[in-house]
Amino acid sequence: MAEEPYEETVEIHTLLGKGAHFDGKLTFDGTVRIDGDFTGEIYSEDILVVGEGGNVKADLEIGSLVVEGAVEGNIHATRSVEIHAPGRVKGNITTPSLFIDRGVVFEGNCQMYDPEEGEVTDQVITAEPASSSDRGIGNISTAGTIDSRQTKD
Repeated sequence: MAEEPYEETVEIHTLLGKGAHFDGKLTFDGTVRIDGDFTGEIYSEDILVVGEGGNVKADLEIGSLVVEGAVEGNIHATRSVEIHAPGRVKGNITTPSLFIDRGVVFEGNCQMYDPEEGEVTDQVITAEPASSSDRGIGNISTAGTIDSRQTKD
């Protein structure tokens, strides 16, 4: 059965609030939400939520990632990555499950794999930044599977 997208009802164990700045290495259990600025490295088998005001510049080794803000860095998620509008991701993603909402900016490559196999396959998704004349519209070519559910405008 497909995993449901992140919902606001998830219990947040730790919060880096709006206006807060942190540089360093973060490891955690449970769910962490970042609404401030974080620079460094993040490691967890659980859920990281980057809120709409959040700005993360880090390489991530994570269980699940939900992006509503900005992430710059490479992402390796063992369960899933969700990017919701107005989220922005600049970096490469490796995950078995990817959800990209309408209105998102994704600049990088995505490799998807079967979690039961435990290895990256040759399924690659490449997203190119939009040209200045097509502002807000990028090109995505895919040989893998992404969640393309329609969202309400």
